[in-house]
Amino acid sequence: MPATLHTRLTHRASIVRVAALLLGAISCAMAQAEPVELSIACRCVEGGVNGSEARWLKQVVVPGYVAAAKAQGREVTVKLREFAGSAEQMSQQLALDFATGQGADLAEFDGFQIPGFVDAGLLKPLDEVAGPEANAWEGWSHIPDSAQALVRFRGKRYGVPEQTDVRMIFYRRDVFRRAGLDADHWQPRSWQDILDAVRALKRQDPASYPLQINAGVAMGEATTMQGWLMLLAGTGEELRDAQGRWIVQGPGMLAALDFYKTVYIDEKLGEARTQRLVSGRNRSFTDFQRGKSAILVESNWFYYTAIDPQGDFPIANRDEVVGWTKMPARTPGSAVRGQDFISVSGGNSFVLNPHSKHPREAWSLLAFMNSAPTLRRYQEFNEHLCVRDDVLPPHSEFLRDSGRELLPLTTIRPIDADYEKVSVEIQRMTESVIAGKLSPRAAMAEYAAAVRQIVGADRVVAFDLPQESGS
Repeated sequence: MPATLHTRLTHRASIVRVAALLLGAISCAMAQAEPVELSIACRCVEGGVNGSEARWLKQVVVPGYVAAAKAQGREVTVKLREFAGSAEQMSQQLALDFATGQGADLAEFDGFQIPGFVDAGLLKPLDEVAGPEANAWEGWSHIPDSAQALVRFRGKRYGVPEQTDVRMIFYRRDVFRRAGLDADHWQPRSWQDILDAVRALKRQDPASYPLQINAGVAMGEATTMQGWLMLLAGTGEELRDAQGRWIVQGPGMLAALDFYKTVYIDEKLGEARTQRLVSGRNRSFTDFQRGKSAILVESNWFYYTAIDPQGDFPIANRDEVVGWTKMPARTPGSAVRGQDFISVSGGNSFVLNPHSKHPREAWSLLAFMNSAPTLRRYQEFNEHLCVRDDVLPPHSEFLRDSGRELLPLTTIRPIDADYEKVSVEIQRMTESVIAGKLSPRAAMAEYAAAVRQIVGADRVVAFDLPQESGS
């Protein structure tokens, strides 16, 4: 028997066994003669957005679970509801569904949206919907606390995280070599090291814009995640303090804004216009693809999807000409938790519809979907960073290495109902600086006023700024 076929059959048998155990663990009180109908909503379409996820759900999750249920003498059908719209549109649809008691039993969800849904009464903790089985699930012992935080709010779990990402610096080795820089072992240990390399690249090609780090409104959440949080965490500051108050003024914020000003206004080391275009993110990818820019701060997704030789911005010899490195603190040891390097992570998860007619069966499906055998099969469709420590990327050295190096260093967005509104203000603040409209101090003052309006004056804090600054 060919090895690949043997592996698939072994995986299939493991998946059926896991599902059988999960179904067997469901209380006898659930037993019923009538068929059970479940559904899964995902932002995925076979042949379209997140197509690999759709194929995995259709080819592995649905038939695997149905077969295991049948082996237990239960008739279960599972339907996949594919959604092709944007993440924002998906969120709006889920809000409408949950508010009206409609929608799929399982729904794909971005963890940072959980607080808003909870405060609106649209989402309930897993154990309230599914019962104590949700807290007793074996999978929690394989998901680090940092990943569980993606779905935890006020001490309760609201979903199961499935995959995550990390952020880093990508650089073009070929462009580095032309500038006489270390192309094979470059690892900046401070922001100054980054700027020194960028200036050398600019001298070698004055018409280039060597560095792209996201800023502005058009880049949306990519500005907050790939740009602002990567810089802010490197100063030791976070969006909120230990008491949960939003920090609206601080020396770290000022340093991050000054960095943007140096790059986009003072020395034009990056192209500010790109950051402000609706198509700017794609343009920044194209610039990196063509070597017009040589340094880009992005998610690991960029490497294995965007610039994959078969991706939308293909680099045929990607593995030879593209390197990656950790994002340094402003100065060694100055990042959050006293770290020398920093990363930021997001990730998708699935939640249970509080109006599910079969909540415990829905939980059984969710647990089966996130079991190790099932998630290992997902790696065959789309190799990625899984949150489970017993599911590793099988082939990609890049994913294994970046996950091992950066997951212990990573941070996440605040799980706070006001986060999305504050994030928009972050984007506006950075745009006002890179557009040359406001100084960093003035931009910070506008941000402070906007955030106070959003969260209330009692939920903000301002720290003293340096007395002498060019800002």
